[in-house]
Amino acid sequence: EHQADDDARTDDRRAAAIGLLVWTVLLAVALAVPQVRDTGQGRWLGSCVAGIVIGLVFLAYLHRRDRRASTRAAAPPPDAPAGGPGER
Repeated sequence: EHQADDDARTDDRRAAAIGLLVWTVLLAVALAVPQVRDTGQGRWLGSCVAGIVIGLVFLAYLHRRDRRASTRAAAPPPDAPAGGPGER
C-alpha cells in the first residue's frame, strides 16, 4: 500500500543544493568576467544573489518540513490507547 508513496518521494534537499551550487558557480563566473563586472550589468549579479538567497530559504524550509515529518512519524496516533499493545 505505502510502496506507491515511497516511489513518489524525491530528494528535494539534493535538488535544492544542486540549484544553490549552480547559482554560486554562476555568481563566481559573473564576478570573474570583466565585461559583466565592469560594465554595470548588475542584473546578472543580482540574479545570482537572488537565486542563492531563495535556495537557502528553500533549504531551510525543507529541513524544517522533514524534521516535522519525522517527529509526526515517531509520535503515536492520537486515538491510540495509553498503554502499549497487550497492556491493560
